[in-house]
Amino acid sequence: MAYLEIRDLQTHFKKRSGSLLAPTVETIRAVDGVSLSIERGEILGLVGESGCGKSTLSRTVMQLIRPTAGSIILNGEDLAQLPAGEVRKRRLDFQMVFQDPYASLNPRMTVFSTLSEAIRQRHRGISRADMESRVVRLLETVGLDPRFQKKYPHEFSGGQRQRIAIARALAPEPKLIIADEPVSALDVSIQSQILNLLKKLRAELGLTMIFITHDLGVVRYLADRIVVMYKGKIVEEGEAEALFANPQNAYTQKLLAAIPKLAATV
Repeated sequence: MAYLEIRDLQTHFKKRSGSLLAPTVETIRAVDGVSLSIERGEILGLVGESGCGKSTLSRTVMQLIRPTAGSIILNGEDLAQLPAGEVRKRRLDFQMVFQDPYASLNPRMTVFSTLSEAIRQRHRGISRADMESRVVRLLETVGLDPRFQKKYPHEFSGGQRQRIAIARALAPEPKLIIADEPVSALDVSIQSQILNLLKKLRAELGLTMIFITHDLGVVRYLADRIVVMYKGKIVEEGEAEALFANPQNAYTQKLLAAIPKLAATV
């Protein structure tokens, strides 16, 4: 059995428009019958243009948005059937890294407070000494100096803040990480550092990962397998190199054709 299996997942929203006397209701099918599976330890790249539904899919898997229909089976348990209280308990096993680390970090909390709060979700009643050692190990794991733990988010660069966000996601010791455009707001040189960090974490911690991006060049470097999403549906999926070498769907071909190429020099 796959570690994560999504079956016919649908996430729809109602959009009201028209006048007060003649209102109309439109159904927005943000995720429209998505099925896919992810093996333990695999990095799955989820790609598509803005508005295709990939971020809604990630938030539905996280149960930040409840699905309209379908199943989200994590390690044999259907998250979509669990009450909210049970979902919160299970969320220790699956964490999310967001696009904007500054927005996702509490500006009033130090790095130590941020990480210790997340650690405490898994380890209730942990001693102060144990907590301090775990925070140090987390910072070292993501390539940050432990001396930074007393600082606040505004004192860091964008790349450093994203490392802190990754450390916070790792703090409850999850098995699955969903990374939603985690490098798109970073400079190219910093992007490569974060991608290498994610690769290292997968190898060292055995993480399963969904990496969401609009950048096919980025996902080719990182992912084992790629899923292409368009208008709420999956239109193509396959091994990363095979998909790049021989894309079958016209939309995938257009995405590949849009990758910038260096001009030939004389």
